[in-house]
Amino acid sequence: MAETHRCEAIPRAALASVPLRLILVTVATAGALAAQTVLQHGDNVTELNLSNWLSSKPEQIAGVASVIDGDTIEVHGQRIRFNGIDAPESRQYCSDGKGFDYPCGCRSAEALEAFLAASSPVQCTFVTWDRYHGFVGDCRRADGASVAAWLVEHGQALDWPKYGSGAYAQQEAKAKASKRGIWVGAFQAPWDWRLAHADNRPLSNQPLGFINRQQVAQSGYSCQPRRTCLQISSCDEANWYLANCSWGGKLDRDKDGIACESLC
Repeated sequence: MAETHRCEAIPRAALASVPLRLILVTVATAGALAAQTVLQHGDNVTELNLSNWLSSKPEQIAGVASVIDGDTIEVHGQRIRFNGIDAPESRQYCSDGKGFDYPCGCRSAEALEAFLAASSPVQCTFVTWDRYHGFVGDCRRADGASVAAWLVEHGQALDWPKYGSGAYAQQEAKAKASKRGIWVGAFQAPWDWRLAHADNRPLSNQPLGFINRQQVAQSGYSCQPRRTCLQISSCDEANWYLANCSWGGKLDRDKDGIACESLC
């Protein structure tokens, strides 16, 4: 039989045989040494633990993805941002070739959703942690197609030299030359858009109707359940779904930036 190890109490008689002064001196000495160690090496210990925490490398993640926005997905509860690219933000608008504003952020998310659905599951390999300790990775569909490369080549995201060292510069050049996605008109780079909207104040370059969309949002519209134009009662409501819901693009069949035109 294997020996069982137990934490056994020390008999009181044994404690009584140890001089009380010796016990106190021993405890005090140990406490002083511990305090000195913390004071001398506390910063190093903290840095070491933080370094170990940040340097841990997760295993590859594979599964059915939920789209958060044009460059972020969630798989098995883990949010994953694509390495080296940046897509328009969910609330971002761009201008098309005719000068009309459209929700390019929602369009990017919708395009990503359709692309991933065509060959599932997605597989993501860890690259690094972002400054919020978020997972940043390279992701591929089940057929091996690079998600980030596809997004950039189809004008749904930009190469991000600051973090990707220009890994998708060639795909971006192709999208720009063929005027795909956001390259069909004018737009702000997502990193510039975030900087301009950091305080969430409406700016003069916002598309018409920005205040109205805020007011509609406050009235309680929701992306669930999905709706068709026949189930929508006003132009403002339709445009709110277009701007804020991943399925909103289906309300704009001719892709002119106006949802449910019969209501508008």
